[in-house]
This record gives sequence, C-alpha cells and structure tokens, in this order.
Amino acid sequence: MSKKVLIIGSGLGGLTTALRLARRGYKVEMVEKAGQPGGRLNQIKKDGFTFDMGPTFFSMTYEFKDFVKDAEIDMPFKFKELKTLYAVSFRGSDKKYFIHKNIDRLAKEFEAIEPDFKRKMGKFLRSGGSFFHDVEDKILKRNYNHFLDYLLAMTTVHPKYLPKLWRSVWDELNQYFDSREVKEIFSLVAFFLGATPFDTPAIYTLLSYTELVHDGYHNVEGGMYRIVEGLTDEMKKKNIKIHYNTEIVDFNEENGQLKSFIDQNGKEWIADLYVVNSDAAFFRGNVLKRPSFSEEKLDKMRWSLAPFTLYLGIDRKIDDVPLHNYFLGDNFEEYSKKVFKSSVTFEKPYYYLNVVSRSDPNSAPEGMDALFVLCPVPDLRFKPDWTDRDEIAANIISDLSERIKVDLSRHIVSQTIMTPVEWRDAFNLYKGSGLGLGHDLKQIGSFRPKNFDEKFGNIFYVGASTLPGTGLPMAVISSKLVVERITKKYGLLHA
Repeated sequence: MSKKVLIIGSGLGGLTTALRLARRGYKVEMVEKAGQPGGRLNQIKKDGFTFDMGPTFFSMTYEFKDFVKDAEIDMPFKFKELKTLYAVSFRGSDKKYFIHKNIDRLAKEFEAIEPDFKRKMGKFLRSGGSFFHDVEDKILKRNYNHFLDYLLAMTTVHPKYLPKLWRSVWDELNQYFDSREVKEIFSLVAFFLGATPFDTPAIYTLLSYTELVHDGYHNVEGGMYRIVEGLTDEMKKKNIKIHYNTEIVDFNEENGQLKSFIDQNGKEWIADLYVVNSDAAFFRGNVLKRPSFSEEKLDKMRWSLAPFTLYLGIDRKIDDVPLHNYFLGDNFEEYSKKVFKSSVTFEKPYYYLNVVSRSDPNSAPEGMDALFVLCPVPDLRFKPDWTDRDEIAANIISDLSERIKVDLSRHIVSQTIMTPVEWRDAFNLYKGSGLGLGHDLKQIGSFRPKNFDEKFGNIFYVGASTLPGTGLPMAVISSKLVVERITKKYGLLHA
C-alpha cells in the first residue's frame, strides 16, 4: 500500500528527497512558500538579465551522479569543471592571484611570496585528503540516532586527527605557510561555510583538498538554476506536484502523531509522513513551538553569516575580469573577527564577484554583462537595521569600480539589492542567516538538529541545518540520509 509524503520546501534537499522517495513507491506532494522552486538555489530575472541568487559553482559531482542512479533518472543538467577556480585580489595592489587546480601553475602564482610553496601545499593537501577519506563514509555520510552512535563512530577515526578538532582553520594554515596572502586565500573555505577561519575547526581545511585535488569546482551550463529546472522536469514525469505560494504556519496532532499541517490560508495538508526542507532548527521553533528551539535558544546557537547581495546589469562588457573573484582588504584578521558582531563598517568591504554572463552568455543582452556580488555580513541578531542598504551597496560598487578600473555607476541599467531582511523573508532563514546553523564542534554530527523529529514519529528533516551540513552536495547527501531513515521505518514500497 502506498504511503503519501508531504515535503515542505523545494530546496535542493527537498527536490532530491522527492525523487528518491518516488522511485521507492511513495506518493509525493510538495508545498513551497515562494512562487517558484529552488530555495536558496534560485533565480532572478529582471530587465533582460538573469542571475543565480545564491550558489554559483559546486563540488562533489559524484554525489549528484550517485543521486541520479538512485532516483533512476538521467543527469538533468550539464556541468563543466573549472581548471582555474577563482581569482583573489587585495586592496591596494593590482596583483591578482589565480587559484589553479594544477599544482605547478598554482605554485607559480605564489613563488615570489611563499618559498617552497609546492612542497608545503602538497603536504597540506595530503593531510586534508587523508582526513577527508577517513571520515567521509565513517562520519559524514551516516545517520545518528543518539550521541552514543556518534561517539562510537568517532572512535573509528585515527587519533592523529584530534588536533584538527581543537585548532582553527587559521591555526592549521599557520602550521604549513608563512605568507599572509597564502593563508588568507586558502582560509576562504571557512567563508564557504558561512563562518570565518578564526572560529571554524581545522577539520574543514579538507575543503581545500576537495577543491584542488579530489573533485574540484564545477559550473552548470546555462546557470545553476538549471539544476532546479532539470529536477522539476523529472518530477513532472513522476506526477509530483508542487503547490506554490503555500506557507506552513501551524499543525494539528492526534494520538502523539502529526495529523496535518496548516497553511497561511487555514488549509489542512494531510499525509502519512512529512519531510521538512525548511530550516530544521527554525521550523521546530517557529511552527512546532518547541521550547528547546525558542527564539531565546536559537539566538544562542551559532548561525552562519548573512548575505548582502547585489544583482547588477551593466550596459558594457568587463572582459578583463575573471569569472569568479574574491576582493579582500588589508585588515583580514581584524575584519573577520568583527564582522559577525557588526563591529565593522562596510566602507571597505570584503566581497565575492561572479561575472554571470562569462559562463552563461544568455544571462545578459548582447554587449552587456550580468554581475552577482556577495558580501558576508552580520545576521539580524547583531545588525537588525538595514536602512543603510543603499549606502552599503554604493560602497561596494565604488570599491569594485576602483579595483577593476571601470566606473560601474555609469553603466548600471539594472540593480537589485537583497539584505538579510529580504533573505529572511524570502526563505524563512533565521535572522537572515545565509547557510543555516554554523559548523563548530557543538553543531556537527549528532549535535546538529536531528533529521527525525523528537516528538512526532512521522516528521523528518532535510537540508542545511540538519545532517550533514551546509552546501549543495551536503543537501544531496542529506536527502540520501533522510530517505534511508524513512525506508527503514516504512519500508521499500516497490523498487
């Protein structure tokens, strides 16, 4: 007998869960707060320009290959590997450091400032790779029922890695490199987790291994939103319906089980089981009203940095600017340590730039460019007032103009600004936190909100704030883990 599943939210975790469950014989239906699918993996179309809202590249392609095999579908999008991952510039210098996947080309970038770079980087990457392969299946890609499960799993990891738990990413880089520029550049992986290298455990230097050695970074042909479009096309083939503009705000329970969820219009949504792709911590507090996830408790948790994003259409090309760019300042440690608490001004911001139309020419009219700018900022706990949004945007545009030697203010024909307020409201992100819960030692493994509910046996969770963590491949792994848990409890209805 078929079981009906209602999935709340259509982010990558929700979409991949839907297709995995459909292949197993479950009847799947979805509700989505917004008017289109994708969650943070979304898209803006405006004034003839097209922008990916959030992620602009991804890694661990084998997780997507594993997913399509499991879901018994063809790969629904095309991607290509980046041989040059990104460029990094420092304020006050015209020098660009290009981060190549080829170690010899990479070494030439730093030969003037880091003697014996190739040997040092080789040692650093071997350490990260050894740790990655030791924990990927033992720790990362598995479910935990309780803390003892996690503790037993951790005992299988070699004790030589213990120092990585107590050191920060920055401390780890200090073990290998001397140059300030090298350490700052390769500590940027912490920002990919929505944190800083001074408060992120050294275990996450394994991300340098994944970007430079293991699988690398990849762009999606036609833009990242093609992932969502491809998955929803596959869902249509399987008659999986998504109801848009539908926000879950309440619930009904009966005999210790969840009977139904209720949307903003008072409509009941009834299923045999439920998968929540909204933030696993915030949903428990906001909708299920759990005391352990009250606003007071949530405020005390470590959340990832919030995004301040600009989507700019300009009436000219900037061919000299690479595809992916990081623009850093000259006070990295001070800036990093203060940005979480809103102790910095944004007169001289740090930010990332993606020239969208470099990889996707159709994203801009002929002779024009589409630009995406992301500046990590404090969430709404630390900076609740964003009425200075236009001033911050102007500062970023001015700084970028100076550094690429093009007065962008004279060429902007389309501009969209999203502060943490807009990100919060669009995707129910707690206090505007861009990537959900952070990844310190108290919020990884079994310490993250579980992917099954503490009270109701028929609610499960998928996405960034549950296992295993944030990032596109992590969302795909998260869907695998939650489906394993569901099928263990409810069975494989048919192959």
